[in-house]
Amino acid sequence: MNITTQGDDWETRTVASLGNVRGGKRLPKGRSLVAIPTPYPYIRVVDMHPGGIDLSDIRYVPEDVAPKIRSYRIFEDDIFISVAGTLGVVGRVPRELNGANLTENADRITDIRCDIDYLMYSLLSERIQREIDAIRTVGAQPKLALGRIKQFEVRLPRKRAQQQAIATALRDVDSLIVTLEQIISKKRAIKQGVMQQLLTGRTRLPDFSGTWSTGRLGDLGTFIKGRGIKRDEVRSSGVPCIRYGELYTTYVNYTAKTVSFVDATVAAQALSLRRGDILFAGSGETKEEIGTCVAYIGEAAAVAGGDVIVLRGGHYDPVFLGTLLNTPEVATQKARRGQGDAVVHINARSLSDLLIPTPSIEEQRAIASVLVDADHEITTLHDRLRKARAIKSGMMQQLLTGRIRLPVEEVPV
Repeated sequence: MNITTQGDDWETRTVASLGNVRGGKRLPKGRSLVAIPTPYPYIRVVDMHPGGIDLSDIRYVPEDVAPKIRSYRIFEDDIFISVAGTLGVVGRVPRELNGANLTENADRITDIRCDIDYLMYSLLSERIQREIDAIRTVGAQPKLALGRIKQFEVRLPRKRAQQQAIATALRDVDSLIVTLEQIISKKRAIKQGVMQQLLTGRTRLPDFSGTWSTGRLGDLGTFIKGRGIKRDEVRSSGVPCIRYGELYTTYVNYTAKTVSFVDATVAAQALSLRRGDILFAGSGETKEEIGTCVAYIGEAAAVAGGDVIVLRGGHYDPVFLGTLLNTPEVATQKARRGQGDAVVHINARSLSDLLIPTPSIEEQRAIASVLVDADHEITTLHDRLRKARAIKSGMMQQLLTGRIRLPVEEVPV
């Protein structure tokens, strides 16, 4: 892409000089939105995301209420910006919501006198979002005032064609991001379906047909309790460690690496892990999540902290077993064995009595290979998505500030 340095044909304008800023409107007191569709959709802040609207859970205005708030509608050539609750979500409404009513927790910019998408991306830019972030820190319930929006300064080319070129470039990157997000969602759904089939034996991989056996989890190895590792002992480098809270928040089914580390002196007091260990959370907030586990498949020496219960054995594939033990069917068994209300606990004896179906070790490894391949594909797509988002961020910083500009063909008069 050819670019040139900024010329003198840029200017700084306030939002008020580029359009009219107006508020939204709540329903009359005592009236509520409805889930059953009417001709009058209503856009809430929860429906908004940067750039557009999530159509999956739209609510509607009752038909007899619609005439009373018809002056507070938003159209496809307008821009919305959230002003209460979640501040600074900016975007446009899709054609199917053209003329929808807008929540009182958002404002709309109408009669826009520049390229609409250029203005939208400008309001999403790091500079203006930083201004909005500063407002978020003021008061318990900050609100972005309509007058403040009018004062936002936008740097833009004087020529509409240049505005359009920049907006088009950013829209193209957005299209790539949306496509990658959709592919990732589809791949996850496919993986989930494959897991449900393979981990229950309903679908078998080629060359496998033997009967699965059901037995106690405790028959596969020995349970050991984790030790030590306080929160203030965690470091950014050192001996790899896994803490029980991370089993809920960081890892999914298996991991070869850790996000936490401790000094060698702390590690010496903790439980050493071996490749193939299955780590269970011994405490949690709900019975539904108690006993969430992860298989450690790393080669590096690592340690486990307190409230971690470790299954150590040699007659299972760790990726297969770690994934199987987090399925809803096994999670239900763990929930029945959880003890306590405010804090739920589960012990090694209860985990040992879990009944699980397992195929031969060869079939376990084959299933694990399928799951690892699927995860690798999803991880690769996530990497591409992160790069695309980084590219967009860099483009916005350069193109919306006038540091560089895109070449635009002059249309002969």
